[in-house]
Amino acid sequence: MPNKLDIKTGFEAMNLPLIHHYLSTDAYWCMGIPFETVAAAWRGSFCIGLFIEEEMVGFARIITDYATFGYLADVYMLVEHRGKGYSKEMMSYIMELPWVQGWRRFMLATLDAHALYRQFGFDRPAKPDRLMEITRPGMYLG
Repeated sequence: MPNKLDIKTGFEAMNLPLIHHYLSTDAYWCMGIPFETVAAAWRGSFCIGLFIEEEMVGFARIITDYATFGYLADVYMLVEHRGKGYSKEMMSYIMELPWVQGWRRFMLATLDAHALYRQFGFDRPAKPDRLMEITRPGMYLG
């Protein structure tokens, strides 16, 4: 019998030490990120965790005003749980949230998961000439 996947929300339900460990050692976008930075980001976001038998196997957070805009960040699935459809289940859950459905814009950045996100309507910016950013790669590495 396959393991039952539970989706929990709210920072109280998350395993912050595990999230920090993954982000600081395995996430290409924030290697070396300090624990305090992860904790502050976690408290200021809508957190989604994927659990199997109370073990956290995946995570995502949404930075949002809950009315018009959201940014999907820090999405990961532990390596041993990839390829089982869990990311699709998490994205389905996120996209069905009533307040997500009312947004004008929902954004994310990804290096390698374009096919996953396209299934949920994400695409290249319609007007990339209007988007700007400040980026500081490697800022946590010392």
